[in-house]
Amino acid sequence: MSRDHVQSAQRPGTGAEAPFLELLARGASADAYEQPVLLARAEGLPPERIRALEQAKRLALHVRAEMEGRRRREAELSALFETAHDLAGLRDLDAVLQAIVQRARSLLSTDVAYLTLHDEEAGDTYMRVTEGSVAARFQQLRLGMGEGLGGLVAQTARPYVTPDYFQDDRFQHTRTIDTGVHDEGLVAILGVPLMIGAQVIGVLFAADRRARVFEREEIALLGSFAALAAAAIDTANLLTETRSALDRLARANEIIRDRSAVIERASDVHDRLAELVLRGGGVHDVAAAVSHVLDGTVEFAEADATPAAALEASRAEGHAVRHGDDWIAAVAAGGELLGALVLRGHPGLDPVDQRTLERAAMVTSLLLLARRSAAEAEQRVRGELLDDLLDARDRDPRVLRERAARLHADLDATHVVLAARLFGAAADADQEAAARRRLWSAASHLAATRHGLAAARDGGTVLLLPLDPGDTATDLARRTARHLGTAVHEPVTVGASAPVEDLARRPDAVAAAYAEGQRCLDALRLLGRAGDGAAAEDFGFLGLLLAGDRDIAGYVERTIGEVVAYDDRRGTDLVRTLDAYFACGMSPARTKDELHVHVNTVAQRLERVGRLLGDDWQSPARALEIQLALRLHRLSSRPGP
Repeated sequence: MSRDHVQSAQRPGTGAEAPFLELLARGASADAYEQPVLLARAEGLPPERIRALEQAKRLALHVRAEMEGRRRREAELSALFETAHDLAGLRDLDAVLQAIVQRARSLLSTDVAYLTLHDEEAGDTYMRVTEGSVAARFQQLRLGMGEGLGGLVAQTARPYVTPDYFQDDRFQHTRTIDTGVHDEGLVAILGVPLMIGAQVIGVLFAADRRARVFEREEIALLGSFAALAAAAIDTANLLTETRSALDRLARANEIIRDRSAVIERASDVHDRLAELVLRGGGVHDVAAAVSHVLDGTVEFAEADATPAAALEASRAEGHAVRHGDDWIAAVAAGGELLGALVLRGHPGLDPVDQRTLERAAMVTSLLLLARRSAAEAEQRVRGELLDDLLDARDRDPRVLRERAARLHADLDATHVVLAARLFGAAADADQEAAARRRLWSAASHLAATRHGLAAARDGGTVLLLPLDPGDTATDLARRTARHLGTAVHEPVTVGASAPVEDLARRPDAVAAAYAEGQRCLDALRLLGRAGDGAAAEDFGFLGLLLAGDRDIAGYVERTIGEVVAYDDRRGTDLVRTLDAYFACGMSPARTKDELHVHVNTVAQRLERVGRLLGDDWQSPARALEIQLALRLHRLSSRPGP
């Protein structure tokens, strides 16, 4: 305080409060208010003047405290208002809680502020937000109910304050909590509960790294922040529950819309299928109708054109099964597989749509059974025509062609006669008869779809099927064996004749071809090849014995035709070299003596033969067939007497 201030206090008319008003005006510290009194005493002013200054000092300090309190309350109210504003526009709960902790630390002027929340599943509280913390272990603390100061606050739902944490024995100390507090260096800690109604959901803390006594106003202020934090958490929880409820409601509405659409599709397909049945539609009409309803490609496939494992699984389970990106629904009647409905490229199939596909398969099986009942008469007619061809009863080509045309068969096309039979041992006569009926039914169905004929004969079934261009009797026999075996669930063995033509003019050729097919059938059985299909050409030289026409020229052509043709084109002597080679025990040295040529010439000729006949031409089986073909060629080329 300057001497001028003291002198002004001494002048008449000058009040003792003047220097203190100046100090109040410039916001001086509390220590500065002692200066006017000290200077007055140093100047030796009268006692009454010093008492007046003392009184003015006390009044000034009181005014200063009131002003400081008002400023502090204004700052607190402003912080509370800003926090409430943040809460009103709550978008991010973490951001709001972080702002609450930051403002509490700032207003209380503490080193650290933090907030813990209750974990209902674990039964303790965990650190949610920290401000001013530097210790990782402290930031990861969990406090059990009643443990540490925070646990005591959570348990009692009352504020607790300690000026020196480690010297306070009012709460339970644990090594984990004490270690975390020690790492952070905290000494004085204030904790107030976060409450929603009567439930404590967490604790808000303010802490210093030195001993400190928290005033009642500071405890109340932190409690206000705790109330805002609790309101923010409650609001966020309500918003989360509301969003969750809205999401569930949206999903429920979506499911309802989907179910409604599915029900509409199911009703649509039911109406379509009923209409198809009433107007006599076919299996392909059913497939087209289901394709439209399921928004995919649905096809009817024969049993032998469907993956066997998936088809059998669908038949056994009675449901459509997934196969890759496709769905397969078996079309079955009793124990017989009639085919399948295949939904292509539609891996994600709704259960109701799956049921729609299964119902369509059932309708398809009913249509097939109905058609089979109507077709049995036609099949009997087919069987009668084939019986007449086998027995050569009707030799009028015109009548035969007319009868065949009514059955959509063409007797002028090239055909193959196939003998099919089941060789499995049946448990009794009834089961054997039932198996034969299934075989005849499946063969009749195949014949009808292939524009052929079928009849039951000699304990098995005989089929007359047209031969497609580029196909062979062997290929047809094997496909037929597979198809019939799949249909009746038993191995079916099929023997095929050589292709036959002009059946209308040569009905006796059918009987001869059937006899040839039977011989092939018996050969397959004797060779242990049950369930297979073959023609005479598959048995090598044995085929000459099985074939009805003893096609020697054909056998020679298949076996050494390339060599004979090479000799004819080039004027070489490969056939004679082969004859000599086999006659000399397959010895090139003796062969060159027999032919009177150099051994290199023999080697060159044999190398050419290998290129024409294949690398395995000297194997025992091939060598035997080649020798027989050479002998037959020699005999057929020998001039007559």
